Amino acid sequence: MKIIFATNNAHKIAEVESVLGEGFSLSTPRECGITEDIPEEQPTLEGNASQKAHYIYDRTGRDCFADDTGLEVEALGGAPGVHSARYATDGHDFAANNRRLLKELHGVGNRRARFRTVISLIIDGEEHLFEGIVEGHIAQCESGGGGFGYDPLFIPEGFDRTFAEMSADEKNAISHRGRAVAKLVEFLHNRVK
Repeated sequence: MKIIFATNNAHKIAEVESVLGEGFSLSTPRECGITEDIPEEQPTLEGNASQKAHYIYDRTGRDCFADDTGLEVEALGGAPGVHSARYATDGHDFAANNRRLLKELHGVGNRRARFRTVISLIIDGEEHLFEGIVEGHIAQCESGGGGFGYDPLFIPEGFDRTFAEMSADEKNAISHRGRAVAKLVEFLHNRVK
């Protein structure tokens, strides 16, 4: 089964392909002739994932899926949430985002947070949503050199280390994206039986 993953990130493609296993082949938007930025203009993670998947499906007519992820901090009313990548600047400045988050939480006792990923799959013209969540809290300062984004600040529940202090395999075994992808994979495998 061939399916388009609405990302051009080779690492994400490889990660998902390894979980999908044999019988599935992923394509990128670029490989399908879509070179423009895919819009993400919705106020929710579900909305963004859906918008991206529909954008690909409307242009190709092929089965596809897209994901969107956000960090939701309880004391900040769920912020940065859907704006996680652009929390401090217009685009993906991880260091600035982390500085802003620490500043916003300065002196705040409640540091509970969660990472949430939503995947929108469009298959045979029907949309299906899958969600993965990992609960945890925000550390007092950055720690660890691995991962990306908020990983140096996020300590998952049941651990005393940040995502950035874990190996890629450790993180992927419990991560929000990993949990959402596992639900997607289960759905696809059941569908092709």
